[in-house]
Amino acid sequence: MILSWSAASAKVRRLSFSLLSLSRLPLSDGDAGCRRRSLSSSSSSDPYSYYLRHVAKAANTTLGRFSTSRSLSSIAIVDESAGYSGIETALDSVVKIFTVSSSPNYLLPWQNKPPRETWGSGFVIPGKRIVTNAHVVADHTFVLVRKHGSPTKYRAHILSVGHECDLAILRVDSEEFWVGMNFLELGDIPFLQEAIAVVGYPQGGDNISITKGVVSRVEPTQYAHGATQLMAIQIDAAINPGNSGGPALMGDKVVGVAFQNLTGSENIGYIIPVPVIKHFISGVEESGEYTGFSSLGLSCQPTENPQLRSHFGMLPEMTGVLVNKINPLSDAYTILKK
Repeated sequence: MILSWSAASAKVRRLSFSLLSLSRLPLSDGDAGCRRRSLSSSSSSDPYSYYLRHVAKAANTTLGRFSTSRSLSSIAIVDESAGYSGIETALDSVVKIFTVSSSPNYLLPWQNKPPRETWGSGFVIPGKRIVTNAHVVADHTFVLVRKHGSPTKYRAHILSVGHECDLAILRVDSEEFWVGMNFLELGDIPFLQEAIAVVGYPQGGDNISITKGVVSRVEPTQYAHGATQLMAIQIDAAINPGNSGGPALMGDKVVGVAFQNLTGSENIGYIIPVPVIKHFISGVEESGEYTGFSSLGLSCQPTENPQLRSHFGMLPEMTGVLVNKINPLSDAYTILKK
């Protein structure tokens, strides 16, 4: 089945298929020495196979069920100091997470691997909840949380984990922990070249750390922990082991969650954008558990091959995709026909 359109087609049709990722596609990391990795102090990846769903509309860009009012393709040249103002007030909302975990031993399935201690970062949001990465608390035995500037560690329990999007929500029952705590609000997708700051507790020290950079790229990216593709933001701020789960801030607003970098390269880090975070949180609020990301249930390929285009009688000005497989259980199966 060919989905195609001419240059004179309506704007919405043209953009919807040019920006729509219709299936899970493998993403090459290029050189063998470059691999994406999750960034808790010592984390392992559990593969989960899901499809990518990201839809871009003519005027707004939508991920999951949440729209943003800013175009992903826009480039803004702004005063970097504007993006960094207000960060100091957000520092008390960033916490250090200590995890003791015991991973399954697949060679000896009747026993687990020896316990290990790791740490990561997180931040508090309204509702007395803490957001962090799924790989920070994966296979946890117990989890402790420490506030900025405090030596006291508080016991935390996991409310929900979304391995696909590498996000988790924690809660601390102690009321003492929440005294004087400021909750961070979620912002929007930043423009290219906008200044952001990554706050967390990376390796190399025990105190809180702030690294600054700009947005380099916004596109679907392979998530190392979830083994799937979702929207991600590439930044040039330093993201190191221990930064995982920490917020990326523009002023006092969260614009992403640090979760991985590209090994073998310099100044290439990735943050989970706000639409993905909102989809995860709202799913937990509505159903009480992680609901996942939906997919169209089909696979496709670009119509770049001249022989392929000739076979389907495509005109030179026509572009589109070839739908080559539809999941019989997908809603698309009853709509798209050969």
